[in-house]
Amino acid sequence: MGFQTYSHKVQYYETDQMGIVHHSNYIRWFEEARIDMLEQMGMGYSRMEQQGIIIPVLSVRCEYRSMTRFGETVEIIPLLRKYNGVRMNIEYTIVDRDTGELRCVGESTHCFLTKDGKPVSLKREYLTMDDMFRSNLPEE
Repeated sequence: MGFQTYSHKVQYYETDQMGIVHHSNYIRWFEEARIDMLEQMGMGYSRMEQQGIIIPVLSVRCEYRSMTRFGETVEIIPLLRKYNGVRMNIEYTIVDRDTGELRCVGESTHCFLTKDGKPVSLKREYLTMDDMFRSNLPEE
């Protein structure tokens, strides 16, 4: 399944003195797109947290390809790349909405925990969630 892209209009406070987006904001945009992707799947953060599951970030990688400036709008394209019931990897592609120019690519890795911090296997304990994630993996 493909997800709808997530749009973000660059705000002034996200830029540095040169009017270029500060590098840390791309990671925030990954999170915005990830939350939107999970909601599109029917597994939004609030729903998962109501069921006692949290999804911490284990790692994040970001490669900057071109500069983004104040006032531009970017499209963030998330892709659930890997999922095994315990961990997942999401890839992100950020492009300028108007020109299509590639701004950034990246990836985040997550695990599933109970609210008290214990690892949980969705495929063993939360079958509906597991099915939702598996049905959104790209076909190989």
